[in-house]
Amino acid sequence: MTENKIILEENKNYYERFSLAVERIRMIHTELWDQSVTLADKHLNSYFIKTSYFALQLSEIYNLSKNNILKTLTESELFHLNQGLYEDIDPAKYETSYTNPAYAVKRFGAETGLYLSALYAELHSNIPNAIEERLFNLTTIFELFIEIYNLFEDSDCKPEQIRSALYYYFFDYSDVTIKAGLNDMLNPEMSFIKDIIMNENLEDLRYLYFSGEYVTDNEVKTAKYLNSLPQEKIDSIAHTFTQGIIKGYKVYNMDMSGKKTVNIRYPLGFERIIKSAVLQFRENGLEPVIYRASFAIGSRTSMYKVGFHGASANKQFEYDHRNDLALIFDKGYADRQLSEYKLAYESMKDAAAEFAGPALIESFGEKPFAPVEKDCLPKYSDKHQKQLIAFRSEKGMLTNNYIPQDKISFTIIAFPVPDIGRKFEKIFEETVKVNTLDSDKYEKIQTNIINALDKGDYVTVTGRGNNHTDMKINLVKKTVPEKQTVFENCLDDVNIPLGEVFTSPELKGTEGVLHVTEVYLDNLKYKDLELKFKDGCVTDYTCKNFENEEENKKYIHENVLYRHDTLPIGEFAIGTNTTAYMMGLKYNISGLLPILIAEKTGPHFAVGDTCFSHEEDLVTYNPDGKQMVAKENDFSKLRNSEPEKAYFNCHTDITIPYSELGDIVVHTENDEKITIIKNGRFVLAGTEALNEVFED
Repeated sequence: MTENKIILEENKNYYERFSLAVERIRMIHTELWDQSVTLADKHLNSYFIKTSYFALQLSEIYNLSKNNILKTLTESELFHLNQGLYEDIDPAKYETSYTNPAYAVKRFGAETGLYLSALYAELHSNIPNAIEERLFNLTTIFELFIEIYNLFEDSDCKPEQIRSALYYYFFDYSDVTIKAGLNDMLNPEMSFIKDIIMNENLEDLRYLYFSGEYVTDNEVKTAKYLNSLPQEKIDSIAHTFTQGIIKGYKVYNMDMSGKKTVNIRYPLGFERIIKSAVLQFRENGLEPVIYRASFAIGSRTSMYKVGFHGASANKQFEYDHRNDLALIFDKGYADRQLSEYKLAYESMKDAAAEFAGPALIESFGEKPFAPVEKDCLPKYSDKHQKQLIAFRSEKGMLTNNYIPQDKISFTIIAFPVPDIGRKFEKIFEETVKVNTLDSDKYEKIQTNIINALDKGDYVTVTGRGNNHTDMKINLVKKTVPEKQTVFENCLDDVNIPLGEVFTSPELKGTEGVLHVTEVYLDNLKYKDLELKFKDGCVTDYTCKNFENEEENKKYIHENVLYRHDTLPIGEFAIGTNTTAYMMGLKYNISGLLPILIAEKTGPHFAVGDTCFSHEEDLVTYNPDGKQMVAKENDFSKLRNSEPEKAYFNCHTDITIPYSELGDIVVHTENDEKITIIKNGRFVLAGTEALNEVFED
């Protein structure tokens, strides 16, 4: 039973409504099952039998948790309970599941099918609410389910009636759901996941099931492996992680006094590291807050999960439902959301001011996912697409008002999981080494590279072999060259591992073609991804994922450009972590490395905002004392006069691996050429040590 006082107090308002809703759903299931009631279509009977059964499963999970039974179950019992909750989105059954929009559309038609599939997906998103005993969420989604079922008791039910029910469910409860979401992020008392980590016996792997997240062998084997490591090793790994955010405050000359909380985001299975991290953060005066990655309709907009999360039971399911918000989105919804976000932030402004930033652990090695595109999926109209972009922009500005990006730090680090293959343990050890390379050594090497770059007017990057990249990057001009730099020296602070120098390009004059033969971005695979630029902005794009060129462009437009007509190059960087690159080759895992590591294994370009989004006015220096001055571009310069045009709220790194890289050459105003990399190898004086791993 939950001991959270906030939830217990809130639940008092919903016990009766919840009981009535469960009783009605049980009646629906029974009368449809025994055919004492039949709807207008046999497939509707089937749909509501399955969905009512799932709702009853949620109520049973709630009861098991409330009555303290869940933690008495054996590991085998917990496994089967967990599998049962995710059975209907199991890939083996997905083709004929109503959670699959394509199947629902086939049975009910384009509009009704999408609405009913979205309702089922929303029910699925409430698994965590059942196990955390959040009666508001369970009660209201059950009442929505009953309302929509009641509509179908009339054989003349219209699709717009279903949409209306869905719309007002999300619209009317925005005040509660938005405030609850912020409370989960900022309030240390919301400690369900943290309590499992700190209070359960982590050697008893039953704990993996207590969160309600989907559990596979991957999570079990990760936890087992970490349990095999000595505490000293665990503490060392956690130290690298926790010190990142603290170093960030020092590197960027920010005041950490008054900061009281830090948000930890990580994948299930890494609890032993997280437990050590919690204790270390506390030693530094920060109380961790751990909240879940949400799959509610307003959150499932990409494949990237923000928060604590378990395994993905079916990535195609997640991909299919990523645009469900399009079914109900309009300006009224957006305005309501913004209004409630402002009220929620205002009510929690003290907690927001005490927030030190996020600390993220990412995993890599999972089986690559290449989605199947389906014509029937929800789509935004041109009008709503523009409104969505404006909404996200305004929401980003609102968040920055209460949690200014130039007042918080962050840290991010990545580790492999057993799915990466039989050499998992060796790869894990290699990754730990990559994450803890000699910072002093790289500082000197990268300073040499920056000194060469600072002489430049522009830089050219070319591919080789099958890579036809041909880019010209115009550089910001310094006013006091002896005291300024246009490249940041990125070491082992916030962005782990170390190994890059980066800048915000001068957009005008930046042009060319960026091409990679294969790359994974936010868990999605791209074949022969190509972007063309003029004056620093995307003018055309394509890939070879699909036979249909229109599908290729749509794929990039949604998942790289995030529905913008164009995006600027927000970052140009040269990765120097040749050790990470060789790790990828040695274990044949280059394609599985996360962007966090991959971006250090060659030059990369980011489309979207600069690395200094909302932090342009923060004065920072490289270790050699030079001030970084290339922090803004033609868009972010509008942050004070036209803030709605300044930011795009996205940043996607695209890396050219050394194996596809030709040359990187600095061109000075005097037409001198300084070659940093030639045929994929560092040739600039002072960088020779970076090639040593190639020769081993």
